[in-house]
Amino acid sequence: MGAGPGDPGLFTLKGKAILERADCLIYDFLANEELLRFARAECEKIYVGKRGGAHTMSQAEINALLVRKAREGRVVVRLKGGDPFVFGRGGEEAEELVKEGIPFEVVPGISSGYAAPAYAGIPVTHRDFTSGVAFITGHEDPTKAETALDWSKIATGLGTLVFFMGVKNLPEIAGKLVEHGRDPRTPVAVIRWGTRAEQQVVTGTLADIVTKAAGVSPPVITVVGEVVRLREQLNWFERLPLFGKRIVITRTREQASVLREALAEPGAQVIEIPTIEIRAPASWEPLDQAIQRLEQFHYLLVTSANGARSFLARLKATGRDVRDLKRLTIGAIGPATAAEFARTGIRVDFVPKDYCADGLLEALRGHDLKGKSFLIPRAKVARDLLPRALKERGARVEVVPAYETVTPEFPPGELERLLIPPPDMITFTSSATASNFARLFRDRELDKVLGGVAVASIGPITSDTVLKLGLSVSVEARESTIPGLVQAIQEYFARARR
Repeated sequence: MGAGPGDPGLFTLKGKAILERADCLIYDFLANEELLRFARAECEKIYVGKRGGAHTMSQAEINALLVRKAREGRVVVRLKGGDPFVFGRGGEEAEELVKEGIPFEVVPGISSGYAAPAYAGIPVTHRDFTSGVAFITGHEDPTKAETALDWSKIATGLGTLVFFMGVKNLPEIAGKLVEHGRDPRTPVAVIRWGTRAEQQVVTGTLADIVTKAAGVSPPVITVVGEVVRLREQLNWFERLPLFGKRIVITRTREQASVLREALAEPGAQVIEIPTIEIRAPASWEPLDQAIQRLEQFHYLLVTSANGARSFLARLKATGRDVRDLKRLTIGAIGPATAAEFARTGIRVDFVPKDYCADGLLEALRGHDLKGKSFLIPRAKVARDLLPRALKERGARVEVVPAYETVTPEFPPGELERLLIPPPDMITFTSSATASNFARLFRDRELDKVLGGVAVASIGPITSDTVLKLGLSVSVEARESTIPGLVQAIQEYFARARR
């Protein structure tokens, strides 16, 4: 299976569907690890990558591993960077499976040979420059007695030349092309980690590219040809507002996708460190009993999207439905919480101007609450501000646990690995995400863990928690929503570039 060139958004739908039912995943260095989230938790994941000459396994050992896992009767996915049949040695591995009588399927991937240039603003073909392109290995089998490359034909036979894995051999490549007739003034682009947020591009000519790209390390795609001249005009990816920024998100894995996509779209590299895990409460009985007594309540206040999902799920589980909510005045803390109700056809009665408990109280300012009954399904542990203030105004309040939040566990060294190289920013979307992040590092001081890292907060309550943890807040969203947070982050980095 081809993992594509690096941007996880370029992974195929078929690849995702198969990966979701894999029993064993065997993956390479060039396969973006973000794709591993599509695999089930119980899927066995085996890294067999090769980097800088250091091989975790030889090719023969990888072949044997594929055979052994397949013979266990498992669905085995061999995930390779780019396309497995374009300089990916996928053909060799498939031959081994044929020899052993093991059935297999090939899922192509988008090749870095044209995707990396596209993200660098270089079309590999263009009717004004060339009608032909050649994909060439820059690193042949070292055991071969002589090269299989006919440099005399390569140098002058086609307009665009794309070399894979050729950064170490760049002096030889440039020299051979000029020696066999290519104009030394021919434009060249060396693209490292194409399509990823850490993409790096060096341009020059055959005459000077070796000097200019001297500090570039693998993985690299090298493009030779007149089409490279279009980069200055078509370089769209590196002009995105968050290009090159590494941003940590700390939401739950289930909730991370919205924020991840909102940051990735403007070019950020997103690192997920979920600091919250949502679990069912120890018992559903208090919530279920409250739902059976809905007629006793006047108001339903829901303070999170998680609370809304749990409440609506238990509404159905207890044999009731949304029609039983018609007598209630429903308040949702923000648009995301209101959207959970909207999915079942319920329009909430009010969403406060400020998306916090204080905002809900403000929205109820003109209401006579004396003798009114409130049902508040929420996290087992949460602020007491809202129920306390309602009681002070004469209301009867019943708070029931709809879910619990716990701090997830990470394998030893995993957190440190995720923070290398240091991110540009970390985001906190609730007080719990900030507090749990601190718990993950236990006795270590957060200002040292996050030294030099900007902190983005979704709102004032979260900011207060961040400050109490000894950190400063670099960015606070004016509107306490995911779109508001992303807008504030973009504005922060735009100011930093000025």
